[in-house]
Amino acid sequence: MLHPPAAPDDASDALFGLDALSPTAPDPASGAGPLFRDSAAARRLLPVRQIHAEPAAAASPRGRQVIGRFPDARLIEVDSHWRIPGLHGNEGNVERWVRVKGETLVLGEKKTLTTRPNGRSADWIAPGPSNGCALACAYCYVPRRKGYANPITVFTNIDRIIAHLGRHIARQGPKPEPNQCDPEAWVYDIGENGDCAVDALISDNTADLVHAFGQWPTAKASFATKYVNPDLLALDPRGRTRIRFSLMPADDSRLLDVRTSPIADRIAAAGDFLDAGYEVHFNFSPVVVRPGWETAWSELLQHLDDVLPERVKRQAAAEVIMLTHNRELHEVNLGWHPRAEDVLWQPGLQQAKRSQNGALNVRYRNRVKAEAVDTLRGLVAARTPWLRIRYAF
Repeated sequence: MLHPPAAPDDASDALFGLDALSPTAPDPASGAGPLFRDSAAARRLLPVRQIHAEPAAAASPRGRQVIGRFPDARLIEVDSHWRIPGLHGNEGNVERWVRVKGETLVLGEKKTLTTRPNGRSADWIAPGPSNGCALACAYCYVPRRKGYANPITVFTNIDRIIAHLGRHIARQGPKPEPNQCDPEAWVYDIGENGDCAVDALISDNTADLVHAFGQWPTAKASFATKYVNPDLLALDPRGRTRIRFSLMPADDSRLLDVRTSPIADRIAAAGDFLDAGYEVHFNFSPVVVRPGWETAWSELLQHLDDVLPERVKRQAAAEVIMLTHNRELHEVNLGWHPRAEDVLWQPGLQQAKRSQNGALNVRYRNRVKAEAVDTLRGLVAARTPWLRIRYAF
């Protein structure tokens, strides 16, 4: 699809002002009960001990909110969230890969706000509210640029991010024709470099974005997640946010999806999120070719058919994403989780491919990938014929 050319990013065509944004996080005083983000489970995922912060980010309202959530954490001033001595580029952090993800946060401001075309999962990739993740999926592409550490960086200038998106959405106007992203709305992926459900344990960035998209009639937010955060059920998305639960066979997930919610929990949450006003899709991601993978996926798809409510099936769709790996990440993983590389690094099945940013990635050979996609499509047709595959990549 041809996208309209970008216009100067000024405030003249915003759909509504930032004063329309109201506090959106659930309030314990409202009678809804305690927040999950204050639970022991959330604290185990994020036992934050130190916060590296740019001065302006620390002084901002969002920065103060994050610092206030972790009052015992040591606050360390840094010049840039991208260049933190002892954190980024420190090879010794490989041995502390998971601990760093849970015990360290970074606060920064997103200096360059760019929305770029996508066309696969979404029409557009939005400037995200974070970079990095507390989860530790062994195949994750985000840490490749950071060097040996990948904790969450919270971008505290969420007001500027939302204002930018409002102007961008206004410039597009109504969607002129349906496409595989959505038949009516422009879809914006808001979580390309993080997990918005996990981000919601730290700040109201995700809540603010869900609230904003709820007021934009021509657009829809979208994010993939491997974490079930029940606090998101109280955000009133009004059908304008698509949550994509990432799925893979349970045995693969236990090996590769470190620190994530169990696959069965992600599937069981689908009905609750639909009832709360979300559109619920699924990501089959990544599909890892290993001995017995066809049987494992067949069993997963049969489980979906057995347990998902009919109301979820009627609106569901899926994305199929074959594994892409990276030589540098392979070397990192050998330092903290070598068992994962037994299935992720398969030179006999993979071929090198230089990415747009110059990284040396490996993907399944063309024939291997084509046959695997055809096999999975066949399994979907047999086990979950109600499930539309939006795209396979």
